[in-house]
Amino acid sequence: MPKSKLQKQEIFRSLTEKIKKSKSVIFVGFNALGVKDNEELRTKLRTENGEYYVAKKTLINLALEDNKIDINVRDFEGKVAIIFSYEDEVAPAKIIGTFRQNKEQGKKIFFLGGILDGKLLSKEEVEALSKLPSKSELYAKLVGSINAPISGFVNVLAGNLRGLVTVLKAIEEKK
Repeated sequence: MPKSKLQKQEIFRSLTEKIKKSKSVIFVGFNALGVKDNEELRTKLRTENGEYYVAKKTLINLALEDNKIDINVRDFEGKVAIIFSYEDEVAPAKIIGTFRQNKEQGKKIFFLGGILDGKLLSKEEVEALSKLPSKSELYAKLVGSINAPISGFVNVLAGNLRGLVTVLKAIEEKK
């Protein structure tokens, strides 16, 4: 059933707001994505504070124009979905990337492009983003790198104390 003008205006307003408040936007194409796969994908994206949204290309283009983003979604073939990321810029790309690794599902959804910090990304760049470690993984590596010299220093100091205790024990045994 066709949408009324009022419904289209509401979708347009919603898309415009989502684009404004998102840190990154990823465009994906999808073919024969089943309800179960679709819900699984939406759930995974929600856990990472992302959102999967399907709308008509015309409404998407109008919302992008309203946000002064120069990209024409009509150039993409097939059905287009937008994935918004409100926290971690890379998380949605990673989720789609892991979702695509399943050979059967890999044919059903594919990258078309994206927007990150106002810069347009090609599908190859979004694919590369999907292979990057997440923010939490990078934070963990950073903390580990910062912690390594400190724990090494603590071990050196503990070694001196152990040596002192060993010497004192040896003196005690001698007497």
